Amino acid sequence: MSLSSRDVPFPRKIPLSLVTIRPATLFDLSEVMRIERQSFREQYPRGLFLMFLEANPETFLVAEYNGKVVGYVMGYLRPDMEGHIMSIAVDPLYRGNGIGKALMEVVIDRLIKRGARYIGLEVRVSNERAIKLYEKLGFKKMKIIKGYYSDGEDAYYMVLTPDAWGDRS
Repeated sequence: MSLSSRDVPFPRKIPLSLVTIRPATLFDLSEVMRIERQSFREQYPRGLFLMFLEANPETFLVAEYNGKVVGYVMGYLRPDMEGHIMSIAVDPLYRGNGIGKALMEVVIDRLIKRGARYIGLEVRVSNERAIKLYEKLGFKKMKIIKGYYSDGEDAYYMVLTPDAWGDRS
């Protein structure tokens, strides 16, 4: 069931200072999965979230507001020292408050501190809002991956280097 704008004010404006970003726990997974379902046409299975939680506790983060999980990001460091953002989403009712940017900033900092040579991610070519956020954070489009998504849509592969992260204003 999804809520319409008549049911709940959309989006809810909240002060970012009242949002806490912390490592995800097993108890957060049902809310993370709810946000995943509301945010993406294609969802990762619960087992993948469990695997990421166990393998990447420092870079699987949630944003919490007033005791409720309102966003998450899953990042990891590959053996070749490539950082990767697997997934990021914010509850539709809380978008537009800077939560996604805050989640990205924390996970990027953590991946770089762990030695990431660069950080990569894939994003739908049609997801202009996410692309603008990633570019604002210093990510650059490196290539188009044809037919990346199961519906045939292409993805941009975007990369952020530690130098670009350190040089941002």
